[in-house]
Amino acid sequence: MTGLFIAFALFVLLHSMPAIPAIRAGIIGRVGRPVYFAGYSTVSTALLVWLFYETLNTDYIELWEPARWQATATFILAPLGLFLVIAGLISFNPFSVTLRRETGAQGAIVNVTRHPVLWGFAFWALGHVLPNGDLRSLILFGGFAVFALGGIAMAERRARKRLGGDWQGTTKGSAIIPLQALLLRQCRFRIDRPMLIGAIITAVTTLCLLHGGHALLVGTDPIATLQSLG
Repeated sequence: MTGLFIAFALFVLLHSMPAIPAIRAGIIGRVGRPVYFAGYSTVSTALLVWLFYETLNTDYIELWEPARWQATATFILAPLGLFLVIAGLISFNPFSVTLRRETGAQGAIVNVTRHPVLWGFAFWALGHVLPNGDLRSLILFGGFAVFALGGIAMAERRARKRLGGDWQGTTKGSAIIPLQALLLRQCRFRIDRPMLIGAIITAVTTLCLLHGGHALLVGTDPIATLQSLG
C-alpha cells in the first residue's frame, strides 16, 4: 500500500502546481505554453497510469458489501461527472478550470455550476467509491473526490480575487452548487455547442465502456457487476 500512497501524493502534488500562479507562470516563461501543456499532460498521464497500477496491485480489504443500489448510482454519477468535465473544459469559464482562454460570453455550463470540471471529477469519483466497497478503492476514488471538492474552494477564492469589483456582476446567474441558480430561477436554462459536444462525447464514451471498454481497461464489466448484485 506504500506505493499507492506515494503515487497518490505525487499525483496531488502535480495537480496542485497549476493552482500556484507564480510556479505556473515561471515554468511557462521558461519553456513556453505548448511545451508546458504537452509536458504536463504527459507526466499527468504517466502518474495516473502508475496510480491505477498501484491500486490494482494493492491487497483487497473489504469495508462493506456492495449492493445493487450502489452499482446503479455509478451508472448515474459517472456519466454525469464525465459530461461536466468535458463540457467544462471546452467552455469559456472565468471562475474555474477550463481550456478556453477567450473572453466574452460565459459558457452555458456555468449556469449549471461555476465549477463544472471539479464537480465532475467529484461525481465520477464518488460513483466509483460506492460499488467497490474496499479500502484501496476508498483511498483512490475517495481521495480524488476530496481533492476535487477542496479545489472548488480554492478556485472560488482565486476567481473572487482576480475579478475584484466585477465579481457580483460576473457571477450573476451562476452558483457553486450544481443547478442552484437554475432552480432558484436566477438564470434561464440554455444549451450551447460545448454542452452538446460534451453530451455526445459522454454518450459515445459511456457506450464504449459499457460494451467491453471498461472490462478491457480495468478488468471489470459494469453491466455484469450490476447483474450479479440482482
